[in-house]
Amino acid sequence: RMQAHIPSSQMNSRQVFKELFVKEGVRGLYRGGLPLFVGGSLIRSAQFGFYDASLRLLQENSTNYKLFGFLNSHVVISGFVGGFGRGLVEAPFELVKVRLQVQQDWKLSQIYKGSGITMLRNSFLFSAFVIYIDISKQLIEGGIGPFWTGAICSNLAWLTIWPLDVVKSQRQSGNFEGKNFLFLLKHAAKNGLLFRGVVPGLVRSFVANGSSMVVLDRVKKLLEEYKDKQIVN
Repeated sequence: RMQAHIPSSQMNSRQVFKELFVKEGVRGLYRGGLPLFVGGSLIRSAQFGFYDASLRLLQENSTNYKLFGFLNSHVVISGFVGGFGRGLVEAPFELVKVRLQVQQDWKLSQIYKGSGITMLRNSFLFSAFVIYIDISKQLIEGGIGPFWTGAICSNLAWLTIWPLDVVKSQRQSGNFEGKNFLFLLKHAAKNGLLFRGVVPGLVRSFVANGSSMVVLDRVKKLLEEYKDKQIVN
């Protein structure tokens, strides 16, 4: 809402929170939450599914290079693939979420409006996420645990690509019709909007992605245990 709702464009997060709560109560604070609740598991399954499949394929068929001495080329490429897969699934949910948050109508024919920028954002977002995870493993033997891995690395990834998220939200909002990606990016930079809404975004990301990584780690362990039992039997 802070990124793409024109009346809220000059308000800080506290002001937006207060306005929504006064006018609409708790319901207003959850406006646009249903699409993400419905699509959340599909979105995350897509990104990790595409990522794992791509990583496996690269490991079996190509040489892994260290870019700049520390970046795993397989991880970088697979991260982009995972983000693209996430974008394919997430774009419609994101459009509905944004339209609900800025209180604009939408039609089924518009469901993939802004999908290109969504896929671009997600490709860089998820690639940055898995790169930061890979770096954390290089720096700290054994890693930092699933919650902190998800929370910290996701926030670093969001900080890396946040301007793309601002432009994505504006493209999907319906409030910037006829404006292309470059125009919106330049407009955001000129008006100091490149990191608009980043604070509430990072707070949400910290909790959501930290928790998601805990669940993912637990499910992987359960599946491995089940697989081992099946092999023994």
